[in-house]
Amino acid sequence: MYLDVVDLRNFYGEPLGRSVRAVLGARLRGMWPKVTGDRLMGLGHATPYLRPFKDEADRVIGFMPAQMGVVNWPSEGPSATALVHEQDLPLPDSSIDRAVLIHCLEMADKPVDVLREVWRVLAPGGRLIAVVPSRSGVWARLETTPFGYGRPFSRGQIDKLLKDTLFSPIDWRGALYAPPFQRRFLIRSAPAMERLGARFWPALSGVILVEATKQLYQGLPARARVRDRRPVFQPVLVPQA
Repeated sequence: MYLDVVDLRNFYGEPLGRSVRAVLGARLRGMWPKVTGDRLMGLGHATPYLRPFKDEADRVIGFMPAQMGVVNWPSEGPSATALVHEQDLPLPDSSIDRAVLIHCLEMADKPVDVLREVWRVLAPGGRLIAVVPSRSGVWARLETTPFGYGRPFSRGQIDKLLKDTLFSPIDWRGALYAPPFQRRFLIRSAPAMERLGARFWPALSGVILVEATKQLYQGLPARARVRDRRPVFQPVLVPQA
């Protein structure tokens, strides 16, 4: 079940939320340093992370699931957000080059159907980045942030989910190593903790970021060849030893 967009907006207006936006925004930008001319879609509550791409990409849109609600974005100019059914996006096939999914898969009733719909609207060779709470991290265990709601994932689980929906994971990163507390000294030390965590405790990240590409064809599982085991009969004319 999705969180209300008002709760998400309020979180990103707090000091901890602003720190999260800075950390994850840097990770996303590091994974996609150049999006010139691309058509980019955010799904879930991705608008806090779309602004760095807005002036570079050909088009940036933010889709928010109907259960979540929608807010206007950007604050200046025409709105680029819309309320949608995440399993039936109002886009033609192969119309998007990149997709960012955040506050989405862990809250969706049927994440498989969401990814299948994202696969449909992505162009051949298109890429997505999914940001999901890590099952082994602290952030998934506390409901003080949006990452404490829904279904956390292990790396193996999100890997299988992507492969089952015809995506090939190509890059894995972790983020949010600092504990999710509204203490000023922890928020100030978040950049240093991110560097230390990524180097020494990668399995303890609060979220998992995975980049994947769209597969055009589904591979068929290899079947083990079964040898023909027919019974061997002894010729009747051969004398017994």
